[in-house]
Amino acid sequence: MAKDGLVSTELAKKFATEKDSPYTRWVRDEGLDIISAHYVPNLRTVELQAWARRGGSGVFINHDASRTSNDCYVCEIPAAGTLAPQRQLYEEMILVLDGQGSTTVWNDAGAKVSFEWGTGAIFAIPLNTWHQHFNGSGGKPARFVAVTNLPPVLNLYDDVEFVFNSSYDFTERFAGEPDYFTSKGEQKGLLLETNFVADAVSLPLIAAKERGAGGGHIRFAMARGSMNSHISQFPPATYKKAHRHGPGAHVIILSGEGFSLMWPEGEEPQRYDWQPGCMIVPPNMWYHQHFNTGPDPARYLAFKHEGVSLRNAQGVPKAWISQRIGGDQIDYADESSSVRTLFAKALAEHGLAPKMDDVYQAELADLPPKPE
Repeated sequence: MAKDGLVSTELAKKFATEKDSPYTRWVRDEGLDIISAHYVPNLRTVELQAWARRGGSGVFINHDASRTSNDCYVCEIPAAGTLAPQRQLYEEMILVLDGQGSTTVWNDAGAKVSFEWGTGAIFAIPLNTWHQHFNGSGGKPARFVAVTNLPPVLNLYDDVEFVFNSSYDFTERFAGEPDYFTSKGEQKGLLLETNFVADAVSLPLIAAKERGAGGGHIRFAMARGSMNSHISQFPPATYKKAHRHGPGAHVIILSGEGFSLMWPEGEEPQRYDWQPGCMIVPPNMWYHQHFNTGPDPARYLAFKHEGVSLRNAQGVPKAWISQRIGGDQIDYADESSSVRTLFAKALAEHGLAPKMDDVYQAELADLPPKPE
């Protein structure tokens, strides 16, 4: 693994006042901790703290490598409870982990719009709209995970009152449309423009052979925001191509079982086992690769800031482009031989064998030549 680059106490003291930020101070003032980790075994069981201002409980999960681009938090609404209304001058995308309930969204210029959600639903909060979440169950809490671009916004303005109490309505993003949070959407290539997905686990996907393993993929543009997200799925006994990109992609496992490898260039990969509810957050420009070792398809959701999607001149993410021609994806033909050995061993422990021969062969048709 990459070294932490720790220096002497004397040098560290010279930068002590720069370690803190308006964002980290705000989290602390909310009475919450930040879990500084790029791997969380289960978001459904991660320990939360009382969040007095919002009327629920929560915790932030945000390692140093993504803390300036976006953040993540897990929040729980008590049984038969509600969270306090809030408006915010930043974007937010939400995945419901457990439970059922409803959300009401409004601004100062339009009518209130309410919609219901259940486990597996995805939706986004339009910029600077008032919103309030309600738990529809009187017997158990509802829990969700959210990713926002609060850190750069709060660090820029350093004014909590401005970020959480500005009256401007972005009516081009939300104007009280009664059908705003329906499941309708317009498909444009891999991109689905929608503001609500009822069930991320069962949503139909589009074939995306470029990422390997013969899997499916779909990308989202939600609430007319600048943040993005996508769902990927790949078959049993297969694995995706390794790739890298910028910081802050929060990969949440929706179904299946397996493991991921993550490593910075020049270092040995570290293995992280996963199942539904697990989250992996690759640090900036670390390679990562996902492996399905179970009998069922594996599906994950990635919430991320657009800044992670380094693109070529045609607008294609470099994480989809072979390193042979200047991209950030490692072709199967160029991966370490240890990858296939490790995968075969992991499958054998489940009584399975790799189903990658056809995938390796299919790659050859479009494989760019190696550079001189």
